[in-house]
Amino acid sequence: MTLTIRKCTSEDLGLLQDISIGTFNETFRDQNSPENMKTYLERAFNINQLAIEVSNTASEFYFIYYNGEIAGYLKVNIHDAQTEMMGNDSLEIERIYIKGQYQKHGLGKFLLNKAMEIAMERNKKSIWLGVWERNENAIAFYKNMGFVQTGSHSFYMGNEEQKDFIMTKTCL
Repeated sequence: MTLTIRKCTSEDLGLLQDISIGTFNETFRDQNSPENMKTYLERAFNINQLAIEVSNTASEFYFIYYNGEIAGYLKVNIHDAQTEMMGNDSLEIERIYIKGQYQKHGLGKFLLNKAMEIAMERNKKSIWLGVWERNENAIAFYKNMGFVQTGSHSFYMGNEEQKDFIMTKTCL
């Protein structure tokens, strides 16, 4: 198994859109209505929105490759790019998206470690993320990686309000 990581650029918008829609749909379509999924996917992952996010200097995207095949990506935010104002001493993991066929191969841990590395390079005191309260596998993974629940916030899937747990880990 060979894992490689590469920072995304504006040249990667089409690939980023494809993997964003594919992984999100694969993970959440069975728990949400088709209408809400369609609304969310069109809003969150249209090319213009992704171009804004990729060009934001307070956000970074990284593709992960498994044996040369794109398997997922990481998005981290600092400063005002964070989806919640957690302060300048925090780094947010907004997305760790892994294609289903590559889950349970250590890619999530690899990307999480990359996020921790970025946080430490930038002298952040904590790293945090939001995870859907019904995503039990992800919650268990983050707990296993040392995150603790420190709050919650609303996440809108189309017109449905859902609750995300905010989970935080202190950087050493």
